[in-house]
Amino acid sequence: MTKEQIKIYLIDRAVDELTKSLIEDYPISLADALDIIYNSDTFQKLEDTETDLYVQSPAYIYELLNTEYKTGRFGMGRG
Repeated sequence: MTKEQIKIYLIDRAVDELTKSLIEDYPISLADALDIIYNSDTFQKLEDTETDLYVQSPAYIYELLNTEYKTGRFGMGRG
């Protein structure tokens, strides 16, 4: 696998886990969960190779997303 393929795999895995967690924690649909994820600062950082967020655990990434969802602010202190 190339580095780009690994990155895509890790991002896809994270999105799967983020989606499951959002649906479990909030009364929202699959479409709403995906909308929240793909329109979040967290997802922008996840795709940004310079942040290396995609190599973090899905649980850590979910904490950032959940903070952003609840407060409207990205949770890393740089976003």
